[in-house]
Amino acid sequence: MDDFISALVNHSFIRNALVAGLLSSVLFGVLGTLVTVRRIASLAGAVSHAVLGGIGMALFFTASGTKFSPLAGAFIFAILSAGIIALVSLKAKQREDTVINAIWVIGMSAGLLFMAKTPGYVDPSTYLFGNILLIAERDLILLGVLDILVIFLTWRFFPQIEASAFDDEFARLRGVPSNVVFVVLLMITALAIVLLQTYVGIVMVIAMLTLPSGTSGSFSASLGSMMIWSCIFSALFSVSGLFFGWIMDTPVGATTVIIAGFFFLGTTAFKALFPLRGGNTKPGQ
Repeated sequence: MDDFISALVNHSFIRNALVAGLLSSVLFGVLGTLVTVRRIASLAGAVSHAVLGGIGMALFFTASGTKFSPLAGAFIFAILSAGIIALVSLKAKQREDTVINAIWVIGMSAGLLFMAKTPGYVDPSTYLFGNILLIAERDLILLGVLDILVIFLTWRFFPQIEASAFDDEFARLRGVPSNVVFVVLLMITALAIVLLQTYVGIVMVIAMLTLPSGTSGSFSASLGSMMIWSCIFSALFSVSGLFFGWIMDTPVGATTVIIAGFFFLGTTAFKALFPLRGGNTKPGQ
């Protein structure tokens, strides 16, 4: 414990990692709740894996003499894949699963091909699993801005978001633009994935978008309380992952997901063994 506190005081990269974990908790909590309630984890997963294609493309062009930030490449692929998924989901529902799987595998494969052709050695595990200890202050600013945007939009349009999350057809009858809500949610989730892949990596970002919200959904009775508890759990998992990762010299992202996963499984098992009286009132079902 003393070693961790000493490192926190003496090393700025540890402080940056702690701040990043707390800022990420807002995105994991709020967006993760909506992803879980709307049951679109597979859509978010496809976007997160397609991002590798943009990163690989950026690395390839940069090595070829054209300056291209991996963040910009990831952004392009994330928005493009999110747009395709949104279009198919709204216009051709019967082909949704096929398109999602195609984007998932094509994005990852394209990224690996670009990296294989990039001069020098490029380790894809850096982007697949992330390293929060390498996060820069610029990333913290971007995370903070996105946090503010997500909080504002959630607060401003919470009734519409809640209605479309639980009963999309009824929301349309009440005049709620459910399609717009869905597209905006998918696009903001895509932006969050681009930034959050620095924290837990492409492979694990989907886990942190679902595990904290899945844990809070076990006892939350409303969408608002589920978001708040998801943020709290995300912060708890992030700080714990950073602490134990530093103490045990293990990858922080993987450690964080392991903690979140065991906590989620423990909560689920406890609820199965000791069900709450009065029926199931959680918003996740």
